Amino acid sequence: MTTNAQPRTQWLGRWGFILAATGSAVGLGNIWKFPYITGEFGGGAFVLVYLACILAVGVPVMMTEIALGRRGRGSPVDALRRLVAESGRGSVWSLLGWMAMLCGFLILSFYVVVAGWSFAYLWKMLSGGLTGSSVDEMAAIFAANNASPLNLGFWSTLVTVATMVIVGKGVQAGIEKSVSWMMPGMVLMLLLLIGYGVFSGGFPAAVEFLFSFDAGRLSSEGMLAALGHAFFTLSLASGAILTYGSYLPATTSIARTTLSVALADTVVALMAGLAIFPVIFANGMSPSSGPGLIFMSLPLAFQAIPMGTLFGVLFFVMLSMAALTSSISMVEATVSWLTDNKGISRRSASWGTGLVLWLISTLAMLSFNVGADWTLAGKHFFDWLDYLTSRWMMPLGGLGMVMLAGFVLKSDTFREELGLSPVWHALWLFMVRYVSPLGILMIFVDALGITRVEFGLHWPWLLAILVAATLLGEFASPRLRRMLCS
Repeated sequence: MTTNAQPRTQWLGRWGFILAATGSAVGLGNIWKFPYITGEFGGGAFVLVYLACILAVGVPVMMTEIALGRRGRGSPVDALRRLVAESGRGSVWSLLGWMAMLCGFLILSFYVVVAGWSFAYLWKMLSGGLTGSSVDEMAAIFAANNASPLNLGFWSTLVTVATMVIVGKGVQAGIEKSVSWMMPGMVLMLLLLIGYGVFSGGFPAAVEFLFSFDAGRLSSEGMLAALGHAFFTLSLASGAILTYGSYLPATTSIARTTLSVALADTVVALMAGLAIFPVIFANGMSPSSGPGLIFMSLPLAFQAIPMGTLFGVLFFVMLSMAALTSSISMVEATVSWLTDNKGISRRSASWGTGLVLWLISTLAMLSFNVGADWTLAGKHFFDWLDYLTSRWMMPLGGLGMVMLAGFVLKSDTFREELGLSPVWHALWLFMVRYVSPLGILMIFVDALGITRVEFGLHWPWLLAILVAATLLGEFASPRLRRMLCS
């Protein structure tokens, strides 16, 4: 039962949401970062820890956001305002909706610049502009691409326009229709690239790099990387999943849908590793992380293989699709709020949002060229956007969401929306109240660099802390609830 009497567009089917949410999760970072950190921190051992973190933190928080969105049937701002009012709680909790919506918008403000690199390199691959003969020459091409504000501005503007065109067409005709071919297209291109990798000579080394079970390489840093990636990869606390959840039909199982998205996100990330690393290893290159792998080493490797231009084009088409499916999710919360509250059409809301987005992203883009000397406390405008969203807004937003679900809102709200059996509901509630907040706090502390979180042989201590927190939380639950709800 929803608190919103107004009809709201819904996904045509469960797969529409799964494809859209998976598209939101599978962004540029997932294509290079997850495969790299998997190989860096123990292969199969890291994957097992990552999956445990997904189940302990990612899935409970994602289920919470989807349930909040479907129950409130609105943007993060509207949905949380309605649910807080329904539970008779303090309106201050609705500020979480504003923070989530702003967080997604600010992320997109610098993400379109990074996404522009993918489109620029697709054009370079098609036009023969990637002709460097060494990593240093490829680095010079990458630097030249960023040094021109007209060039970099053109590609980031193209991403912005493409995003607004899709979002402006609506949930079904725009978002759902676009992801219904972009996501399968990405998977098909990954399969083609993996097929080539099998015969490239580097496939055994890639499999060894990704899947060898080496627990000795799984350090404290690796465990935190698994925990952090499990949280950030699912687009949590940025308004995207909550807004997408508001379009989910009431008959769709939130638990099964969430598990499907988490599984698809992980599988696509591992497939990306099997597509990228065979080419890297076959050419004797180092699987370095970051833009260096995607925009320097890999284009050089494509030049050295048969039909390299074709496979290079396939790769950058796939990368551009990944960028676009993520960008449309991050702006949807803002567009949804404008259409619901300002009485304007979706098309007008999209283009108005796009104009503001373009202005802010232009400032972020200038950080790479004419604004390279414009710094505040040692950070460019681009860096500040990244710092504020990834290190403050997302962890704080995620922590606020689970506290809201675990202690503030009426328990019937989630019992009705999730539709879980008593045992599974109790498990979800335990995760949301104790395990997920502890994980998010660890991400928060580590991201801010306040102190180094070390695991080592201290798992018994962590377990003891979790048990103590649970007992204390249950003992203090009535008081804590009264304090949070006041």
